[in-house]
Amino acid sequence: MSAKPKPPTKIPAPDDLRGVLAFNVRLLRVGKNWSQEALSLECGLDRTYVSAVERSKWNVSLSNIEAFAKALDVEPWMLLRPPEAVLKNNF
Repeated sequence: MSAKPKPPTKIPAPDDLRGVLAFNVRLLRVGKNWSQEALSLECGLDRTYVSAVERSKWNVSLSNIEAFAKALDVEPWMLLRPPEAVLKNNF
């Protein structure tokens, strides 16, 4: 049995879009109590890709942002909102 997913701890700068996307994807994934593997199955992407996105290691295409958003049940633009706005307004 795997450990319970943990929310992100480091808030990225608002102008670090890769960091913002990583933070928001992980925050929403953990909110659904999903592992990276569960999210990857929901959005049709490889688990290692999900991991790399959550670590801000990859540039992400608009198509993949759309896939993440659909799987996480949010509008794509919401994944690029600055963390302060997300935490304050709960998306």
